[in-house]
Amino acid sequence: MSERLLVLVRHGQSEWNLKNLFTGWKDPDLTELGATEAKEAGRKLKAQGLTFDVAFTSVLQRAQHTLDLILTELGQDGLKTYKDQALNERDYGDLSGLNKDDARKKWGEEQVHVWRRSYDVPPPGGESLKDTLARALPYYVQEILPGVLRGERTLVAAHGNSLRALIMVLEKLSPEGILKRELATGVPIIYRLNADSTVASKLDLAS
Repeated sequence: MSERLLVLVRHGQSEWNLKNLFTGWKDPDLTELGATEAKEAGRKLKAQGLTFDVAFTSVLQRAQHTLDLILTELGQDGLKTYKDQALNERDYGDLSGLNKDDARKKWGEEQVHVWRRSYDVPPPGGESLKDTLARALPYYVQEILPGVLRGERTLVAAHGNSLRALIMVLEKLSPEGILKRELATGVPIIYRLNADSTVASKLDLAS
């Protein structure tokens, strides 16, 4: 039986990360630093001797571009890849495109903090983390996990909040625990799973 390998990578720095804007489902590309982070992620995975059988990403270009740069570093351009909005970043609704400091001035520091850091309170017109999990988790269970358990080495390039959904299940975190979990841009997390889908080992490739 080949290993049950799952690697998660948050996209590299985006243009709106740099500008301190709420991004959500808006579609800015990577910055020069973000592209460098993605390439470095590919080099780190290559140094681990890893290759992949399949990849998953969102429909947003910053995640897709990250995946493309990683696969180029691995010499795996053209790998079978599935793109789905279930893996999109959390939708920030009316906050999307706003500078985070401007949002605090408009709604107040405390309210913006609640929207960003509570589990089940959505911003106006947007999604809570709980809402994001409600679309990302079924996709993981139905589309990603079965292949991993069959031994397909799987790479997922997505977003901070959609990946939190997967990590919440993999690491058995509570709603409070997942809120505190920060994901650095462009840093691969390597999971090897047991046959029952629990985590056998985890390796975070933060430099």
